[in-house]
Amino acid sequence: MALENYEKFKTDILRLTKIDLNAYKEKQMRRRIETLIGKNNIKTYDEYVKLISNDKEKFDEFVNFLTINVSEFYRNPDQWAVLDKEVFPDLINKFGKKLNIWSAACSTGDEPYSLVMALSKFMPLSGIRITATDIDKQVLDKARIGLYNEKSIASVPDDLKKKYFTKVGPSYQISDEIKKCVNFKEHNLLRDPYPANLHLIVCRNVVIYFTDEAKDEIYKKFHKSLEKGGALFIGSTEQIINYKDIGFSRAKSFFFNKE
Repeated sequence: MALENYEKFKTDILRLTKIDLNAYKEKQMRRRIETLIGKNNIKTYDEYVKLISNDKEKFDEFVNFLTINVSEFYRNPDQWAVLDKEVFPDLINKFGKKLNIWSAACSTGDEPYSLVMALSKFMPLSGIRITATDIDKQVLDKARIGLYNEKSIASVPDDLKKKYFTKVGPSYQISDEIKKCVNFKEHNLLRDPYPANLHLIVCRNVVIYFTDEAKDEIYKKFHKSLEKGGALFIGSTEQIINYKDIGFSRAKSFFFNKE
């Protein structure tokens, strides 16, 4: 399908959704969008814009489709072991037990809920508060419901699985006491203001989908949001080549400290 006038489409989408498609790698994103448009039996971008302007379900489908939702609890367990054995003790030593943590682009909640469970070894749940954000309302709704399949929770340590999950049919429901520790909010990494005075930012396997310019901007804003000595935890598919220029030091693979 050869759809024309993608530039106008990007402008229309920005107006409609506040999502700036210029920040995404064009070839990859355009291919995904054209697949979705084709599924709706539509021939032009203008027709599709009209459809999502007038149909809330189709609008939500579009935003959901744009969002990369590959998520699981304790993804890359060896990195969570570093968080557990080194990063959390270091942050608690520097800032005390009242840590200010942001899970950015949190998708369906697997990551912030994993953070709560990991932190529960160091402090009572009543002392844990995590801000979790994503651009996609639908995944935030899923996160608030907290129902996951078996594959999603495969890497959760057995003791925590037993303690904080209840089997519901083929799925697993996370406990309300874990849910209460996370505040989910809608947030666009490319447009909205960032939280401040943070001790830890976790943003994994999301920035990879952005252009180099957008990545650079995001990492600089993360740096600004952190307290001196705070940490940034990125995904195993990502690297920050110019981390020293931004003002980070590398603590371990995928962990950076604000100098």
